[in-house]
Amino acid sequence: MDVPLWLALIVIGWLGLKLIRPPWWLVTVLLLGGYLLADSLLAPVINTAVK
Repeated sequence: MDVPLWLALIVIGWLGLKLIRPPWWLVTVLLLGGYLLADSLLAPVINTAVK
């Protein structure tokens, strides 16, 4: 069974929010911070570190 990545991320995120119940401000900061880092000058450095 092939599951699209976007669907798996939505399900995992929803389960994480339901089970762990982090504060909404933390979720917002992590999402916004990740989006801003992905489009910054640090993106190539992060990419090589993750690989």
